[in-house]
Amino acid sequence: MSTCNVTLVIPTYQRSHQLLKSLEQVYSCDPRPDEIIVHIDGGDHVTEAVLHQHEFKDIVILKNTAQVGPGGGRNLAIARAKNAIVASLDDDSYPLDPDYFDRLLQLFELFPKAAVIGSAIFHQNETVTPDEYTATWAADFIGCGCAYRRDVFLQTKGYVPLPLAYGMEETDLSLRLHHLGWGILQSQWLRVFHDTKLEHHSSPKITAASIANQALLAYLRYPASLWWLGGMQCLSRVSWLMRHQRWSGILTGLATIPGLIRQQHSHRQTVSAQSLWSYLRLRRGGSSDIPTLEVL
Repeated sequence: MSTCNVTLVIPTYQRSHQLLKSLEQVYSCDPRPDEIIVHIDGGDHVTEAVLHQHEFKDIVILKNTAQVGPGGGRNLAIARAKNAIVASLDDDSYPLDPDYFDRLLQLFELFPKAAVIGSAIFHQNETVTPDEYTATWAADFIGCGCAYRRDVFLQTKGYVPLPLAYGMEETDLSLRLHHLGWGILQSQWLRVFHDTKLEHHSSPKITAASIANQALLAYLRYPASLWWLGGMQCLSRVSWLMRHQRWSGILTGLATIPGLIRQQHSHRQTVSAQSLWSYLRLRRGGSSDIPTLEVL
């Protein structure tokens, strides 16, 4: 098998079985990344031992005694990466096409204004559609199957390290990249399988985190004059959860907001009102104020 100038980063925590399956799929790719970095979170000693048992000797292992979450793990791994292009997977996701990493490099060369390129993500019990040589500009991406320009990612100072980052991680980075004038590309030519049914999204902890993180996003990134908008978005999230009968965790999420804001205050770095409105228009499917390139 040949290799290419791509670094792959995978954050993990106490899911060695899923991680091994994903790594086996990555190692079957041709070419595969010439650098693979696994970040093991929260003092998880079992996963490191399992990796050594399976002789993944060329994998760079980073460890954290504190729990910094997947975003914090990606920050550390991307800072350590040697290549200009850094691919990102979860410990339970992997490429569906053997030349996935070569396709990534081709797309980054074709689209020099793309800071992040996102893949089509497929889950359990979903039909995997054929790959199509197409690409479109998007507002957001999904972190379990994407790739970054390392230098641009480092300009943003990366993700806010949250153990449960639902509703915050990719949206926050996407907004800051938009503010800096960079684009996010989405391509059906890149296909990733995420080996989950997403049932955990209905857990009380994630319900609470999705509410608190919405408020945190507004505090950290919105100008103070638009905090009212963040409040409305937070209430809209609560309303959605209530309509879907996800009651457990709502009160906890609301109560968590003040403490979470105090804890993450040092990460506050606002975007302009113009950038925020432009980004929100793009999320709704409208046009953006940021110049873009033609799609494939």
